[in-house]
Amino acid sequence: MLKNRVKEMRARHSLTQSDLGKQVDVTRQTIAFIEKGEFSPSITLSLKLAKALQVDVNELFWLEGDEYNEK
Repeated sequence: MLKNRVKEMRARHSLTQSDLGKQVDVTRQTIAFIEKGEFSPSITLSLKLAKALQVDVNELFWLEGDEYNEK
């Protein structure tokens, strides 16, 4: 299962789900589904999110069980 820190990183930048969605050309609902882990974004969208949130994609997304990124 794919895990993420989208919500955490979005909050650090004081962005709403709508703000972030607009930056990466998706809806607020898509951002909400990604944050809840109900939708796995494409590689392209993952890279856009990482760029918008100014982090490496590996800091934003990881596979469950990857101890390097687990909190």
